[in-house]
This record gives sequence, structure tokens and C-alpha cells, in this order.
Amino acid sequence: MTTALDELRTLHRTGRLAAAYPDVAPLLTGVTDAADRTEEQTVDELTRCGSLLTRLNPDDVLAHHPHTPVLTVAVTGHSTTAQLTDPLTAELARHGLLGRLVTGDHGAYLRDLTDEHGELRRHRPELTVCVLGADAVLEQLPPPWTVDDAEQACARLLDQLRDVADAHTAHGTGVLVLNTLPLPRGATHQIIDQRQRALLGAVWREFNARLLRLTAGHPALAVVDLDPLVAATGPATDARLALYTRSAFSAAVFAALAREAVHVLRARRGMTKKCLVLDLDHTLWDGVLAEDGPDGITCGPTPQGEPYAALQRVVKQLAAQGVLLAVSSKNDPGPVQDVLAHHPEMTLRAEDFVSVQAGWDPKDTALRTIAGQLGIATDALVFADDNPAERALIRHRLPDTPVVPLGTEPAWHITRLLADGWFDTPHVTDEDRGRTEQYRDAAARARMRGTTGSHEEYLRELGIVVRISPPRPHELLRVSQLSLRTNQFNLTGERLPPERILTEGRRPLTVRVSDRYGDSGLVGALFTRQTADGLTIDNMLLSCRVLARGIEDGCLAAVLAHARDLGLPAVRARYRATRGNGRASGFYPSLGFVPDTPGDSPETLFRHDLKDIPAPPGHLTVEADFEGDADES
Repeated sequence: MTTALDELRTLHRTGRLAAAYPDVAPLLTGVTDAADRTEEQTVDELTRCGSLLTRLNPDDVLAHHPHTPVLTVAVTGHSTTAQLTDPLTAELARHGLLGRLVTGDHGAYLRDLTDEHGELRRHRPELTVCVLGADAVLEQLPPPWTVDDAEQACARLLDQLRDVADAHTAHGTGVLVLNTLPLPRGATHQIIDQRQRALLGAVWREFNARLLRLTAGHPALAVVDLDPLVAATGPATDARLALYTRSAFSAAVFAALAREAVHVLRARRGMTKKCLVLDLDHTLWDGVLAEDGPDGITCGPTPQGEPYAALQRVVKQLAAQGVLLAVSSKNDPGPVQDVLAHHPEMTLRAEDFVSVQAGWDPKDTALRTIAGQLGIATDALVFADDNPAERALIRHRLPDTPVVPLGTEPAWHITRLLADGWFDTPHVTDEDRGRTEQYRDAAARARMRGTTGSHEEYLRELGIVVRISPPRPHELLRVSQLSLRTNQFNLTGERLPPERILTEGRRPLTVRVSDRYGDSGLVGALFTRQTADGLTIDNMLLSCRVLARGIEDGCLAAVLAHARDLGLPAVRARYRATRGNGRASGFYPSLGFVPDTPGDSPETLFRHDLKDIPAPPGHLTVEADFEGDADES
């Protein structure tokens, strides 16, 4: 059987790897999607694939595929970081990203991360990973040492890392990933006083807890907690590698750290998925509904049903944080609805799902239907199914939709569902927690649309109210999230982490929408700058949930009127085409803007002279407070 590594070797040997780079991600996905592989086998093959991919020149790939997302990744650490490079390269490639890796000098991580003119900062990395092992503390200890010595060493290291986080906030780019320090048995059991040994454990864990808490005050910092990863992968270190090569971790932990770091990066780049599509038979319950009937399936507190009950509880937890849930099942619709409504063992009920597609059409049809109902692309879905034929179908027909390979052992379902962090996000907002209810409101609007006459009549009956104002401090996270997740109506495609929302002279404005069916929340933003020759709209965002209601027209009309009231001569706006925002290319011209672009500009600049300002659509009520107190809590 030909493996992904075999195919990559053939491409590399024949000089075709750069030209075939779009095929790399599906090959590597096949490695992680194989439900019958052990984790050790997966890590080994991915790492070996990464070793081969590190020999690839990114410029060669870009010569063949100029639109490949390319980013600079810096790696540094207290000890050697060589074992991180291969799995990190593989994880980037698995997600369709092309990495330019920059490696710091051995052991010089403090200089690398605090010197704003240093070599690492010069490359302006989008992701910086700093590898820290237990030796960052233990090497500071005198022989012999006491727990007090260890506590002081932990305090010094924490102060240094706080300085690192401060420096990255002030001068760094992208996101900085640190990790907690596993406490090795070889350290604890040097202390033969058992009470002192327990105290050492407390000191060490207090250090890790304080390190994790650093993220609260440093938005561009992420700290990967290694304790769960070590518990899942096995020993944190390899004694031989630790002594002979100064390697902080085992190969399995380095691979896990690489995966988590790319999850952080993926979330910061707006690649978070939105909807989990679940199979039913042998996924949410044991048994086949069409054959066994509702009394023959189980997901209750029995040895047979408990793995499915546990999975349902985890899925419910994801949904409470804003993950949308949907069903794609080869079953008749009526029995499925009955089970969701009445089966006594079900944790998940019909109201937990935004779409239930039960029927006998191919599952790619069901997934397209779900995406269409939600107004999102199929690449925002994640598909979980125990049937290898169904998974293969989705990989073939919807290659941008991630697939969770649920195997024949249901006890592993949760592990496989959570392995890739598809729904990880830098922050969960109030809008996230209410997302399922908001889509339920959208379904009510759709039902009303079917009972009204014209589209104009439908919009009038909705009673839409649009409120525009500066963001309050707690809303900056939501504004950042909109920039990361919005594709269709993101007029420049720019992604802004929270720490950049109020920089570079930006004056953001939030857009909130409500109607007769409820409050849609904070669903849009405009980024403006006032200059001597007028007002510039750097970008405009609007959630796909509220498109096609004239809300964007109302917002822009209000901004133009405000600029005219201020006596400004003109309003300028920027549009940069992306893969997802093509439908919005005519938005500015439709409201009276004319192109004002230099010939060599990669984006289109528009200008409105404010002589003829469009009125807001008649079915909207627009309430604008442009001078609101952004510092109000």
C-alpha cells in the first residue's frame, strides 16, 4: 500500500513537489484521517513527511502557485528546537499553509524575543514558537539544591517570560506561543523528604498557573498547557535525547506541541470552523435506527451506550460555546425527528441542531444544503461519521470540508472529535454563546419570508433597527472575531487580532442589528480614519447572517451623512479582492463611490465627493452615535 510519505518521496525525487504542492494537504490529511492507525504511527509518518517538506523552497512553490498562503514562522527556545521543525512544517502543510521557518540561536530565546532589532524580529513572523523545558528552571539550581532554590528559580523565569510577553506586545508581530513546563520525576524524586517533594510539586504548578494567566493581559500571547498533551502521548522526555542532544521533549510531545501551535495560528488567521455535522447511527447512538427501531438504539448509561452518551455531552458543551450543530443521516426523516424529540436517553434534542438532514441522498448533497441554509461555505463545516465510505465521499466531493474519522471503537470518538481543534477560537463572545438561538431566529424569518409577497414587503415587516456606535472595551474581542471569521462581506480581507483594533489611527464603529424576531447582536464593524482631506473607510465587515437586508447600505449612508455634517470634503474607501468577497466588489460603486486608484495598486481605492448622498433604505431604522464614549464599560 502506497503511503503519503511514498508519494511525497516520488514527487520530490522527480522534481515535481513544488508544482504539486496543492496535493500535499490532502495527502497529509489522509495520514491523520486513517481511523485504524495508532497515534504513534500517525506522528511518525507526519514527522517524516515534514522532514521531506523542509527541503522545499517556498519560492519554488509560489512560482507555480502564487496564491498559496505563505507565512513566516520563528522557532526559538531554551534548548535545542530541531525536533519541532519537521512536525511543524507538516502541520502547516496539512492545513494548506506554506511556512518560511526562521530558527533562533541555540539557547538565545530571551535575546531573540526581547531584542526588537534582532534577527527573529527582522523577519516579522506571524507565528513565534518558544520551546521551554524543565531545564529552564533546573539549570539555575546549585548543587545541592532545595525547594526554596527551585521556587526562586521559577520566580526568576516567570519574570523573564513576563518581560518577553511585554516585549512581544510592544514590538512583536503575530502570535507568540509558549508552553508550560512538565515536572520530571527525575527532579521530584531527588527530594527524599516527601513533604518537601509535595511542596516542590505545588511550587512548580503555581509557576505554570501564573504562566497560563499571562495570556489575560497579553492578547498576542498563547500558552500551550503541556499536561494534557503529555497525559495523552506518554513520557514528556526521552532521557537519551535530553542528555545527548539537549532536547526538551520526546518526539510525540514535540509533534503535539506543533499541532497545538498551528491550531493557535489557524484561529488567529480566521480559519475557525463554524458547524459540526454529525452522523447518527453508530455516532450519536449505538445501533441502526432503520433496522433496530427507536427501542433498539441506545445512548444511555450502560456499557454499550455510555460512549455515545459521553460524546453527546461533549457535543452539547461545544454547542454552548457557539459551535453550530447539524445532522446528516441516512435515515427516514420522521423516525429521526421522533428520536430527537422523545427518546429518553438523548442528551441532544432537536432544538440543539440548526439543521437536520435525514434522507437517502448522498451526504455531500446534505452538507451543501446545510451550508446553504446557514449562509456559509462548505469549508466552514466539519463532518464526523463512523462510515469510511461516507468519509471518503466527502473528502472527494468536498475536499475543503474537514472530516473527523470516527472508527469502530466508540470510546475513541471524543478523542478523534477534539484532536484537531477545528472550532478553537482566540475568544468566545456573548454572540457566540447565542449563535444557535440566532440561527433559530433566522429560520423563523425564512418561514415568514415564505408567507409574504415581495422581498420589499418582507423587509418592511421585519422592522429592522441598525445601531452604529464606537465599541465598548468588552466588544473589541467581538470586533476582532468578526475580522477573523467574516469572508463574504470583508471588503479588504484584513484579519485583526484584538491588540490591533485600536492601533494605526483606526476609529472602529460597531454595527448591531435587531428586528421583530430578536437581537442579532454585534454583527458588523467599520474601520475609519479621519485625515486632513476627509474620512477614509479602511474596511467594512458584516456577518453573513444579516446580509441581503440592506443593512450595509444603511450603515454606509449614515457614515457619508456624518462626514458631510462634519464639513469634510470627501470619503475614501478601500476594497481588496479575496477568494470570498467577490460578490461585494460592486458595493461602493452602487452607493456613488468612483474609483480613485493608482495604476500599480493591489487594491481598488474609491472616493465619494459627498454631493449626492444616498438615503438609508426605507425599511431600516438607523440609529447612529458616532461620538459615543468608547471607554464606557
